[in-house]
Amino acid sequence: MGYQAVFKRYELKYMVTAEQKALILKAMQPYMEPDRFGRSTVRNIYFDTDDFILARHSIAKPDFKEKLRIRCYAKADADSTVFVELKRKFDGVVYKRRVGLREADAMKWMAGVNDPQLSDRLAAGSPQVTNEIEYFKASYSGLKPVLYLAYDREAFRMKSGAADSDGGTEFRVTFDSNIRCREGDLTLKSEAYGTEMLKEGMFLMELKCPGAIPLWMTAILSQEHIYKTSFSKYGTAYCSFMSEAPAERAHMIAAAGMLTQQDPAGSLGQPAAAKHSSRRHSAGRLRFFGRASA
Repeated sequence: MGYQAVFKRYELKYMVTAEQKALILKAMQPYMEPDRFGRSTVRNIYFDTDDFILARHSIAKPDFKEKLRIRCYAKADADSTVFVELKRKFDGVVYKRRVGLREADAMKWMAGVNDPQLSDRLAAGSPQVTNEIEYFKASYSGLKPVLYLAYDREAFRMKSGAADSDGGTEFRVTFDSNIRCREGDLTLKSEAYGTEMLKEGMFLMELKCPGAIPLWMTAILSQEHIYKTSFSKYGTAYCSFMSEAPAERAHMIAAAGMLTQQDPAGSLGQPAAAKHSSRRHSAGRLRFFGRASA
């Protein structure tokens, strides 16, 4: 298969300035090095329903949330390898599953095109992950591409032979800048352009780890008073476009019976019955998640 298909880890986010980034990079130097992607422009197409149920659920900051996207690390053509990724988060733990495909095949699969040869290729790759993605698609009627989101990423991994106390081999750090998004031209074969989402000179740093943050990283974060933040790229992009066309989107959400005003508790339109059953629903979906990948 040639790529990692299954991830389970914590992903902690911090908004940092250029000056803070420089200090963190200096602290990282004895322990970390650029990963195999190094500097890249990550390109994503996110899928959602007509009433953007996945985006609205994401910005409500629930215990459980999930999203589906296609991702690549360079401008694609029909034969480029891209990744169909299903990402879920439950109680702070991120579970990610992905399938690598040709761009043309990935778009066919997401569009529901009946292609026996594609089905054979999926079965020969990672059938367990394929089943999880199919289950997700069946759970949300009318999924379609809704948003293009790209960013420039610097990615770092631990140096070989790293001790567990220093972070172990699985600890990773990324810095994302130039985060931009658009609602049109939803293809990975185009240039990476769109509306900017961060102020100039700001970076979104993510720490990806299976457990505790290494002490040397904790020390620099404490020293510079850098605190964890909640920042969903997809959710933030959705809010940005909401503010540009509030009447149109409010009408769309109202048609689905999910207006925020109906919920004074502030769960962004999630019906009361859904709130009470959310943890039960989450546990059920994660039971399937674990079973399919066992």
